[in-house]
Amino acid sequence: MTAAGFIIALGIVYGDIGTSPLYVMNEICNDKVISDSLILGALSCIIWTLTLQTTIKYVLLVLQANNKGEGGTFSLYTLVRRHSKWAVFPAMIGGATLLADGMITPPITVTSAIEGLSSVPAFSHITEWTIILIVIAILSVLFFFQQFGTVTIGKAFGPVMVTWFILLATLGITHIGEEPAVFKAFNPYYAIQLLTTYPKGFWILGSVFLCITGAEALYSDMGHCGRHNIYTSWVFVKLCLILNYLGQGAWLISEKNGVKWDAEGQNPFYALMPEWFMYGGIALATVAAIIASQAMISGSFTLISEAVKLNLWPKMKINYPTVERGQSFIPGINLLLFIGCIVIVLIFRKSANMGAAYGLAITLCMLATTILMSIYMLTKRVKLYWIVTYLVVFIVVEVAFLIANLQKFLHGGYVALIIALCLFSTMFIWFKARKIKNRYVEFMKLEDYTSILQELSNDRSIPKYATHLVYLTSANNPKEIEHKVIFSILYRKPKRADIYWLVHVDVLDNPYTTEYEVQTIVPNQIIRVEFRLGFRIEHRIQAMFRQVVEDMVANKEVNVVSRYESLSKNNVVGDFRFIVIEKFLSRDNKLPLYQSIIMKGYFILKKFSLSEERAFGLDTSDVTLEKYPIVVTTGNEIYLRRVHHS
Repeated sequence: MTAAGFIIALGIVYGDIGTSPLYVMNEICNDKVISDSLILGALSCIIWTLTLQTTIKYVLLVLQANNKGEGGTFSLYTLVRRHSKWAVFPAMIGGATLLADGMITPPITVTSAIEGLSSVPAFSHITEWTIILIVIAILSVLFFFQQFGTVTIGKAFGPVMVTWFILLATLGITHIGEEPAVFKAFNPYYAIQLLTTYPKGFWILGSVFLCITGAEALYSDMGHCGRHNIYTSWVFVKLCLILNYLGQGAWLISEKNGVKWDAEGQNPFYALMPEWFMYGGIALATVAAIIASQAMISGSFTLISEAVKLNLWPKMKINYPTVERGQSFIPGINLLLFIGCIVIVLIFRKSANMGAAYGLAITLCMLATTILMSIYMLTKRVKLYWIVTYLVVFIVVEVAFLIANLQKFLHGGYVALIIALCLFSTMFIWFKARKIKNRYVEFMKLEDYTSILQELSNDRSIPKYATHLVYLTSANNPKEIEHKVIFSILYRKPKRADIYWLVHVDVLDNPYTTEYEVQTIVPNQIIRVEFRLGFRIEHRIQAMFRQVVEDMVANKEVNVVSRYESLSKNNVVGDFRFIVIEKFLSRDNKLPLYQSIIMKGYFILKKFSLSEERAFGLDTSDVTLEKYPIVVTTGNEIYLRRVHHS
């Protein structure tokens, strides 16, 4: 824990939850008559939701489940996947819903900030389309600059968010005195009273939930700033948030008691600002909204890159624009998010409409985290009654939020759910197709072919294919090899080489492991290299393989000099040829309907995914592509009858 870490945590982790005061109270009060019971009940719900869900669940409990300091849905999944095979399903649901509902974060935060212009007399007649165009322009610039990394702008995030939270607290404090009774909201009685006696009070939970939509970021971004920095900074953040909510509540009771609130008219957040500060306040709110959006975008890149490494998402081009640890840029996801955000802005147009659709999908993400966390607690042998208590409390609370949020389905919540369903389907098809394929992959004993490969290597009657022939193998057992590799070497045009290299990549649960192991099966003829890489490590296999070969040459474990006489006497290194075997679905397959749909979906996704050679960081000039049929299950045997002509 450091002062710098504290500031960085404010800039990276709290953008989403820190901008929630822009729209939460506005959404709660929308189309309702302002009264003491409504405001005190709403404030009490907010205070206890922040305490129960964010403080207790995420800060005190879930942050304990960190994978070498890394957090997030897929990091938690890597901690439990060896103990529970079905844990992959809540992990996929959590990842898909977080990404889907995250698409609403940039539009709702930026729109809420820009709508503040209508509170300034000079812009009181600003049109809806003007606001939309400004929002689209800001989002366009934000997504465009993702490709350059966020190091420079990221340095400013912390100080800006420190200023933002101080502003939240200051605005709240200056108005709490107008109605000190708002401090009664710390009593949970007012929350219970609102939910049980106020007309349709339970459904207000759907709007209250918006105050914690950024809670998942606390966990997902833990690796960027450290658990202890989050512990400390959350105390400051929560204090500032509650003070601002109390200030908004005090202003509403003192100024608007008995008045029906129109969310499209005046925002209580901007009502706290003195008129002379409006321009500065709107500008700061806009920057804070951009920071909240940036956190969501960066988190999405991390989420998808982890899913790719864990074989839960099609391979995509991943760039690393800076040397910052874990910072990545995925052009395909950046474009997807940009299009999604622009469509949401054009469909909903106003932050009030977006608020009506926001939060439904993220409740499913929180439920998924609760389930994964309970499995993690089982692996740590936590006493059963504590696990049951944890599950009962948080599942009851989150199911209540889910039910309350279901009213948003027809008001636009279906948009986020449809996006989440598409994302989940992509993960499910990719995951399930791999399981189906692996079920039918044929492995051979390597020792049965060792002598044949040696004879082939020494058979000068066959033209040499390459000095070094490198195959990527999926065989976890070093004593086995896939049939397709043997088929490629022996049964097509025979591939004679001086040395056959078998390279295997094992993705580990540890995020940043970079290890390798070499097994010399036949000295200077058959060598297996196994890379053990963490799920956040870029697969630059060719560069890594080159380093392994250099280390082996330095240790005199292998001779890589070409064996052509003219080249050998001049110590010229032989050529390396990588063979990438691309699979296709054989027409001989006769699959059940379910498996047929999965496999067809898989190959459709594969057409849009990154090629194998690019995914593994191979230079295409050193790669040979081959086609190999996947025969998952064959149809009935064909009976033919031979006829003889007289």
